[in-house]
Amino acid sequence: MEFKDLRIIFMGTPDFAVASLKALLEAGANIVGVVTAPDKPSGRGMKLNESAVKKFALENHLQILQPLKLKHPEFVNALRALRPDIGVVVAFRMLPEIVWNLSPMGTINLHGSLLPQYRGAAPINWAVINGEKETGVTTFKLQQEIDTGNILMQEKFPIGEKETAGDVHDRMKEIGASLLVKTIIGVAGGTLQEIPQKTLSDPGNIKHAPKINTETCRINWEKSAEEVYNLIRGLSPFPTAFTQLNSKSLKIFFGEKDYSSKPSASGVHETNGKSYLRFACTDGWLQLKEIQLEGKKKMGIEEFLRGFRS
Repeated sequence: MEFKDLRIIFMGTPDFAVASLKALLEAGANIVGVVTAPDKPSGRGMKLNESAVKKFALENHLQILQPLKLKHPEFVNALRALRPDIGVVVAFRMLPEIVWNLSPMGTINLHGSLLPQYRGAAPINWAVINGEKETGVTTFKLQQEIDTGNILMQEKFPIGEKETAGDVHDRMKEIGASLLVKTIIGVAGGTLQEIPQKTLSDPGNIKHAPKINTETCRINWEKSAEEVYNLIRGLSPFPTAFTQLNSKSLKIFFGEKDYSSKPSASGVHETNGKSYLRFACTDGWLQLKEIQLEGKKKMGIEEFLRGFRS
């Protein structure tokens, strides 16, 4: 079958998914429907907020479905009525089998890691937190267990020493979008061979990427400066690593390792009141560069110190 003849259902919600939907449209894909999250009330006025994918779909006059429940017969029947050949999922909810198995050619997922490494909800964050030097994107066929389906294509790229999860996210969404288009062209033409994940890695060496929670974000100063530095990068710009400063929560968006002296105790902080504020780790210091104190705006360290009393 020709790529442009495929009837594609696209499922996604955030900005990350928009890059893939845009790339498919630019390549001439026939997107017969877009499934995204329901509008959510937010802000002081609790105004209904549309997902990034919905906004893009509206701009491009695509049919939109926003189911509350993915197993609901009304939604499933609406999908069937679109007569899809294949489904595509990018940054969306976990799908029930009745949905991912609905299209004759199955459903393809774009995942932000080199599977089987970093299965889970936060692959970009955990790759940076763990100090990985490279990551990548994977396209695979959805199966029952999350992120375990047969691999179709992968592409690696390096993670820079100073890159945050946000930096990697912004590069990855474009690399992933390009790989997804190549994958669907390959599937349409029958040129791709599916590779079972169990053939690629020793199960004992697989790293996981669970959902980030508050405890993940709390800095443990009993760790090395390298570990703290990577945690901060891996959680920036969101949800952000934090610590306590004078009984207030302090978010740290970026910092630098400092091995100029060995601290006497972990967790203490030092400042000259003008140009630096640093916290002690087990083997060195973490110099704070971009921060946000509870109740204040985000700012650089020198601006912060002008109004700070230790």
